[in-house]
Amino acid sequence: MFEEIVLPITDPETEWVRGRALAKMSPRRDHARVQMRFASALDAWAGVRGEVGTEWRFRLAPPDEARRPLVPDVAFVWVARLRPYADDEIQAPTFAPDLAVEILSPSDDPRDVADKVDVYLRSGVELVVVVDPRGRTLVAHDRARSQTYEGSEIFAHPALPDFTLDLTAFFARALDRAT
Repeated sequence: MFEEIVLPITDPETEWVRGRALAKMSPRRDHARVQMRFASALDAWAGVRGEVGTEWRFRLAPPDEARRPLVPDVAFVWVARLRPYADDEIQAPTFAPDLAVEILSPSDDPRDVADKVDVYLRSGVELVVVVDPRGRTLVAHDRARSQTYEGSEIFAHPALPDFTLDLTAFFARALDRAT
């Protein structure tokens, strides 16, 4: 049995990335609005299918590695996967979410983001979505491939049946200032 890397609960949260404790950045406007809009769209779709959370700490264990905390900006877990667990067990689950969303901040190191995507996928996450507010793009990673969505494309993926996200409308609503 492998050990668990335990980090204290902090505000903002701390994750284990590339072999070190890494404090998440306190979100700024664009990050916060993209996070809220993505979570809202996902939650509207999820209904009774599962649970959506923001900044939900998961304790992930890739095969043959220590369990470590990662805190996706947005996460989704199917209700069928949650049923066997008690309320206290899903507060910081020892299983991977079905979807992990990471929203890029200007200071993010691409190596840290790549490491998180890798750990998520090796731990059992079906789909990892990396959203770039500055570039107004979204990259969907699953075990088979990565696909970039941009411009007026519609994001959809088999891991989220019937969920779609119109990128033009999504980024406009999240980032454009009201006049």
